[in-house]
Amino acid sequence: MDLTRAQRTGLEEAVFCQGKTVDQIASICRAAIVDGYPLLLTRLEHDKFQALPDEIITQLDYDALSNTAVIGQRTAHGPARVAIVSGGTSDVPVCKEALRTLTYHGFACDEHYDLGVTGLWRLLDRLDMLQQYSVIIAAAGMEAALPTVLSGLVKAPVIALPTSVGYGISAGGRVALESCLASCSGSLLTVNIDNGFGAACAAIKILNLTG
Repeated sequence: MDLTRAQRTGLEEAVFCQGKTVDQIASICRAAIVDGYPLLLTRLEHDKFQALPDEIITQLDYDALSNTAVIGQRTAHGPARVAIVSGGTSDVPVCKEALRTLTYHGFACDEHYDLGVTGLWRLLDRLDMLQQYSVIIAAAGMEAALPTVLSGLVKAPVIALPTSVGYGISAGGRVALESCLASCSGSLLTVNIDNGFGAACAAIKILNLTG
């Protein structure tokens, strides 16, 4: 494991579990537990979690919605400087991955769900509140109009998080990704489809630089 990543980058080691076997995940967890090293695991599907040895499961704080797990007690502190905003509640699992990543690194954040542009008044009703944050992560599927609209309304950096929510041509999130990349907002930052972890990491680096 990369135990000096935090000193170099401000972000701690994380384990991407998708594609790893249960034995590989167990070996990594066991090493972290023995060394007393905190660890964030992402894309840990529930069936793999349940297949882990009991002595490891008892050491994991597992969240089935985001498919994340944490070894070692981690809590957020201070006022929330990050907002996670979603177009719909279908985007929540990806948002929760971002939330868990932020919390793991000690950053509090607020969640604002179901503010998609088809009900624009819902977003406008919370605009005064949203303008108070230092960074906003905006998650949306379909054509992902929310990040562009939000970026045109607030001073804070907006990180677009396109999600795979949708059907027909928008299924899989490619339309959402390309919409965000083609945004007419000159300041919109975009991560890959369903990459809540990456969106949170980008927000953390921004916050680390701004103090």
